[in-house]
Amino acid sequence: MSRTVSSWILSSARNSIVLQGKGRLYSICIPNRNKIKWKLVFSKTRLYPAGSCSLDNTFSLKKAFRHTSTEEEHFSFQLSPSQINDILRAGELSHKILDLNGKNANSVLKFESNQLASNTPIEDRRSAATCLQTKGMMFGVFDGHAGSACAQAVSERLLHYIAVSLMSRQTLEEIELAVDCMKPVLPILQWHKHPNDVEYREITSQYFENLRVYWQHLLDLDTEPGFSLEEAMICAFKRLDSDISLEVQAPQENELMRNIALQVAFSGATACVAHIDGVHLHVANTGDCRAILGVHEEDGTWSTLPLTRDHNAFDELEIRRLKREHPRSEEKTLFVNDRLLGILMPSRAFGDVQLKWSKELQHSVLENSCDVESLNIYQYVPPNYHTPPYLTAEPEVTYHKLRSKDKFLVIASDGLWEMLSNEKVVKLVAGHLTELNVQKPQLAFEKPVNLGYMHSLLLQRKNRGIASLDQNIATHLIRHAIGSNEYGEVDQEKLAAMLTLPEDLARMYRDDITVTVVYFNSETIENYYRNNE
Repeated sequence: MSRTVSSWILSSARNSIVLQGKGRLYSICIPNRNKIKWKLVFSKTRLYPAGSCSLDNTFSLKKAFRHTSTEEEHFSFQLSPSQINDILRAGELSHKILDLNGKNANSVLKFESNQLASNTPIEDRRSAATCLQTKGMMFGVFDGHAGSACAQAVSERLLHYIAVSLMSRQTLEEIELAVDCMKPVLPILQWHKHPNDVEYREITSQYFENLRVYWQHLLDLDTEPGFSLEEAMICAFKRLDSDISLEVQAPQENELMRNIALQVAFSGATACVAHIDGVHLHVANTGDCRAILGVHEEDGTWSTLPLTRDHNAFDELEIRRLKREHPRSEEKTLFVNDRLLGILMPSRAFGDVQLKWSKELQHSVLENSCDVESLNIYQYVPPNYHTPPYLTAEPEVTYHKLRSKDKFLVIASDGLWEMLSNEKVVKLVAGHLTELNVQKPQLAFEKPVNLGYMHSLLLQRKNRGIASLDQNIATHLIRHAIGSNEYGEVDQEKLAAMLTLPEDLARMYRDDITVTVVYFNSETIENYYRNNE
């Protein structure tokens, strides 16, 4: 990395605005004022009382090459290609969908996912699961702020709430009877997880009990639950957010569970979840994660179909919604500096009870808690806080009937979309698919094959560059997001710099990035239309 680039990065960082808070730094970067969300830069030293639990220490990708000093003489941006790949590929997840016969009759062919941290630890989360009772598949991306606690809880729980919302009364009754008789319960989800995707086992039993209260509520309805998919997703989002709020107000069994509930409720997370069942695709979005379709048109060109809109101050519909929900006297203070009440970039999110509760309720809950400072609980009531709630977790749900020309779905946190446009993402995925297909060696040969011939094939494959190509498309997108120059090409020096910046500087240039790409089975989709004509 040249001295010029090094100096430019450090100079830019020193020109950012830094506001000192109680044991925290709230940073807003001037060059990206309209993009960076509500960032909490916590102090490096954290003390926790006995029995407490910090959810921020549970998940972090490789950061062995990250600097811990911002002094220029300590900087070195040198990384070998293999070191760069080690960092970029640490969070890779890939899963191919097969039935019991080893074939695929599912409309989902496979999915690939990856994450790259900017915060330490990463505040993004992801989920992927098959609904065992409805046979649909769900994919979620969750972007946390003010810590990872809320994103972690939502990633563990939301897909269960959606699955339960879709169950028939008979299935719910069978599950309730099994729990009541202390018998094995019908499995609800089959998770597809990365080894680093953590789970908070200390509080799993409470999460299950609250999920049970939810399905008991569904059973208490006078009619068959029978939600449509859109209704099920909206109900699940709203119910989980309500449970997060109630759990922190209720008495807890021990201090550990109390601390977890506090951290979850007083941090926040946006969420984007896709449910795919045959040709039926539903996407529920709360906040500024985003989902798009890559469409291969008949003339061979690629087009982009957005499935979500970002819920923030730049969306006219969101501005109108909030103005309808609050007095006219607050119209000028709802958004300040393009943030909700001057604080939060997304206008919809889970958690963030300090933008949902009354001042009195916040004070009551926090004054009865342990040392909230050590738990990094964000305590700040903004000016002009008069008629809460100002924030909702209610999602917008989009329905799309898949066609054979719909080739892939991309769901990602805003860390990707801040760097790449929808069209650029589709172009990169399409180009990657083409390159992989071109570089696959044609293994049409008669058996037996001698070692010399196999060695020749491997050399051809290596010479065509497939050895250096990212096999995981999510990694390919992240590589371009942080490493592309003004010509759209990956600059190795820029890539090394972006991966080695200290965490306090990294947050000024990129956010946490989480990407999941779902590939569709065109043959299965075509068969559906052929059989239903």
